[in-house]
Amino acid sequence: MNASSALAAPTTARATQVPPGTAIHATLPGADFFDAYEVADRHPARSALQSWLDVAARTPAWTRALMFVRNKAVRLVGLKDLGQLDDGHPPASGRSLHDARSYRVGDRVGIFRIRHLSDTEVVMGQDDKHLDVQVSICKQPAAPGTAPRVVLSTVVHIHNTLGHAYMAVITPIHRVIARGTAQRLADHGPN
Repeated sequence: MNASSALAAPTTARATQVPPGTAIHATLPGADFFDAYEVADRHPARSALQSWLDVAARTPAWTRALMFVRNKAVRLVGLKDLGQLDDGHPPASGRSLHDARSYRVGDRVGIFRIRHLSDTEVVMGQDDKHLDVQVSICKQPAAPGTAPRVVLSTVVHIHNTLGHAYMAVITPIHRVIARGTAQRLADHGPN
């Protein structure tokens, strides 16, 4: 193995573990579903939330279309219309929607509310009567012989039969969207 391959981080999103010792990892006990995808962190100096804001701003049309269909369908069974990943909600600070420094725990970012916020990890969540979902962007610094990486993790706690049915339908779609979102974290170059 040469020096450049030793420092390589995955440039293609790949499945991994929810990072131990993180805020999202602490939510795993009792989870009914979880997954995580990692990629090279091309912007290690950016905060985790800024990385999320950058990626959400580039939500592809196919993901927006799937969210639109999801929102229409779930209203029929009394679940929340979440909107879109890139919906703008003014932060409590009143500052810019696109500046991660404007946000605090409790602020809404797209379809989620911020539950944990640090430079290296943001955990965002959405609760409904059928399930609670949390999503994390976690920046993993370079360890000796490795390059920095970023991990997108999802943890779901299901409340009832409707939640199980929902997850049975949504899980394959979620995996495509989550892997694609992680890939966009690696693909976007210097801005």
